[in-house]
Amino acid sequence: MRKLGIDYGDSRVGLAITDELGITAQGLETVHHNGNDKIVLKRLEEICMQYEIDTMVVGIPINMNGTKTERVEVTEKFIHKLKCKFNKIKIEEIDERLTTVAAHRTMNYLNINKNDKKNIVDTISAVYILETYMNKLKNEKENA
Repeated sequence: MRKLGIDYGDSRVGLAITDELGITAQGLETVHHNGNDKIVLKRLEEICMQYEIDTMVVGIPINMNGTKTERVEVTEKFIHKLKCKFNKIKIEEIDERLTTVAAHRTMNYLNINKNDKKNIVDTISAVYILETYMNKLKNEKENA
């Protein structure tokens, strides 16, 4: 079973996925939806059938000072839709602070073309969201 990382945005959703053993996370794709969640939900359904997803990890956009951003409410509504549609899949939330900053740093380090950045920043952010969750699980096991 695999885990799916989701960086939910107004017009794009970045997706990342673990390998079958749950050891690594890699970028999967960016879904362009222009505010239509039905497009995202349909694509997630296809991915779940293809990859046997057991957990979805959604990034929650929290401010640096720990307060909720305006995007949190929108993201929480999307999470509610996920829980309704995918009621047999575990839906987790993870603090996504600085994932976009880290994604931009990674793209700069790799000299990604400026025009290409917009299409992959969300996917790279989803990888960071998924890695954060995987590290959290690893730390919980070590401290148990």
